[in-house]
Amino acid sequence: MGSGAWSTDVYAAAASYRKHSGRSAFHYSDSVRHSSSRDSWKAHPGLDPHGVGTRESRDSDEHPTSLAIGVLFDVTGSMGRVPRTLQSKLPDLLGLLIRKGYVDDPQILFGAVGAATCDRVPLQIGQFESDNRMDDHLGNIFIESGGGGQKTESYELALYFMARHTSIDCYDRRGKRGYLFLIGDEMPYRRVKRREVAAVIGDELSEDIPVEHIVAEAQRSYEVYYILPQGASHAGDTEVLAAWRALLGQNVIELDDLDAVCETIALTIGLAEDAIDLDEGLGHLRETGGDAPVDAVGKALTAYARDRGTVVVSDGLPGLDDDPKGITRL
Repeated sequence: MGSGAWSTDVYAAAASYRKHSGRSAFHYSDSVRHSSSRDSWKAHPGLDPHGVGTRESRDSDEHPTSLAIGVLFDVTGSMGRVPRTLQSKLPDLLGLLIRKGYVDDPQILFGAVGAATCDRVPLQIGQFESDNRMDDHLGNIFIESGGGGQKTESYELALYFMARHTSIDCYDRRGKRGYLFLIGDEMPYRRVKRREVAAVIGDELSEDIPVEHIVAEAQRSYEVYYILPQGASHAGDTEVLAAWRALLGQNVIELDDLDAVCETIALTIGLAEDAIDLDEGLGHLRETGGDAPVDAVGKALTAYARDRGTVVVSDGLPGLDDDPKGITRL
């Protein structure tokens, strides 16, 4: 996947059509919730992870230096606003990445996380796209708004999928890691459970995988970040933040404004790519005018911009030194 080019005009035309036809940007979710019982809820066929071989981000003549960017968000409880915010601000995200030269050939995959312990649709994974199909995938997300109520959701399943079911040329061909953003307000479960992997993804594992190990696997090919926005149920929760900082170190970002998610992702990538410093990035936000959340993004990224010279990668964990890439498959 990943052919074509993003067009703001196509995006605007689709938004205009939806407005005049009375359809929301999340028509699949709205129609499923209103026309079927909970027992029959399913992921959209294009987002169902079960039986998926590999989601691919590939170089091409059109996009010779593809860069894989995964954006996976919690859709439980108060986090259900996030996909709607992302969808409404896609032009801002792509505008900063491409027009400001942060990245030449971004290919973005959207996905959603719930709770495999109780949700009907605990994981949804789209395709890496360069064009307006990314808007289609995002719009097909099912917003279940469930969750387990235990301050944990199945982020570890999402990490498992990204570690073992994606193939990205930026890393495989050029040794450059992609980017993976998890947006949520709760902790991962402590282990990737083999029975949940079998039920949700279809893989048969010999044993459970500690969450630290699957994070380390994902970090081989992705720079992994966790964003915790205000407005979420557990915003500012010290237990949640401590759990993620133990896994990701400086790549945990607290955000004062849930509506600033797109801008925060774009500037984080710009900083990590050494395409900008923070002042330049905030200047780009000011140029856009409107409701660009400059102060919230600046506050969220000040510590990261200062400390990003030290990146936490979970090398040296027990059982991670047998594979040629330092990974043991369980």
